[in-house]
Amino acid sequence: MTGRNVFYAQSGGVTSVINASAAGVLDGISAHPETFGQVFAGKNGILGALREELIDVSQLSPRERAGLMHTPAGAFGSCRFKLKDLDEQRAQYARLIEVFKAHDIGYFFYNGGGDSQDTANKVSQLSEKLDYPITCIGVPKTIDNDLPITDCCPGFGSVAKYVATSIREAALDVESMADSSTKVFILEVMGRHAGWIAGASGLAQTSTHPAPQMILFPERVFDRATTMQTIQKIVNRDGFCALVVSEGIRDDTGQFVAESGTQDAFGHRQLGGVASRLAAMVKEDLGYKYHYAIADYLQRAARHIASKTDVEQAYQLGLHAVELAAGGHNAVMPIIRRLSDTPYEWTLDHVPLSEVANVEKPMPEAFISEDGYGITEAARTYFAPLIEGEAFPPFHNGLPDYVRLQYRFAEKKLPPFAVE
Repeated sequence: MTGRNVFYAQSGGVTSVINASAAGVLDGISAHPETFGQVFAGKNGILGALREELIDVSQLSPRERAGLMHTPAGAFGSCRFKLKDLDEQRAQYARLIEVFKAHDIGYFFYNGGGDSQDTANKVSQLSEKLDYPITCIGVPKTIDNDLPITDCCPGFGSVAKYVATSIREAALDVESMADSSTKVFILEVMGRHAGWIAGASGLAQTSTHPAPQMILFPERVFDRATTMQTIQKIVNRDGFCALVVSEGIRDDTGQFVAESGTQDAFGHRQLGGVASRLAAMVKEDLGYKYHYAIADYLQRAARHIASKTDVEQAYQLGLHAVELAAGGHNAVMPIIRRLSDTPYEWTLDHVPLSEVANVEKPMPEAFISEDGYGITEAARTYFAPLIEGEAFPPFHNGLPDYVRLQYRFAEKKLPPFAVE
């Protein structure tokens, strides 16, 4: 006899390894047929529950199931949709319970970052208030690496590897042309409030590779004059400057340098374009020829250069989430605890969702160099093992052989619901 059914969903900005966590969840459930019943995945995150668009996971082909381990992005679709407080959106919460009841869903695994963990926590609280038992487990994911308590977040190690690789390669290009062409190269990376991704690019700098000679962190106030003076000194010394900038840098008034004036669905101010603004400053203040690149979706979708460590951790956290649910835990999120740096050893643990929901972890002060433009040895020690190892996807005709799932939906049992 099987247990109650399962709802799994992906949320927020996706990563190159989020589907490895999905694979871990599905494999974990398969190992407990007496505890878990049928598995549904929400099409486009929690929206799939509200719209009763439930993907029947049992209908996935063996190739689709296996392909989750090496396919980037959200195979089941993701969303930026945040449930408000119960008193503000009773209709949405009532709809969730209605859908869960209709499909006998007793387990909810939500794979996402801080906002997503907040959603999982709210659904857990809702379960108690409306007297409908739901076991809610958060599955961590965010390239920003800003979830608290856990040593690192699935998705980050692969982005760190991509960014460090990209700035090293681009810097070699710039250096080779700097005498008569481009002298300044700017790589813009994600990171609204925390400079983890920008910081990880510092791994590319070694005794034989000077770049990135400069990193601009959101944890430090951006000053135009000082920044331009520093770029000029670097060009005078090295002949070129390759720098990495986090999208979330702010000026001394607290204003984002690249703020667009709009907000996303989570209520965050939209950013983008800080590289072009810096480039304009370089031209106006220094007169150097420049180029810039925005890593954007490329950094988080780059499964072809994923960190083996990252893939393994993403999968194991998915497995552990299921073990927690099977063991009677509720309203928790599995985490990684670092046991040692060299050799890198880690183990799994868990924390209450209430301790991670909507909490952002910035780069520690001890990780940023004294001049504010680089990383310390402590940061290198932390970052280095997270990018270790290669986990190449299979290739076909010279390109990665990723899967695109053919969704087979469970039969709808309820009237349509409009999501506002």
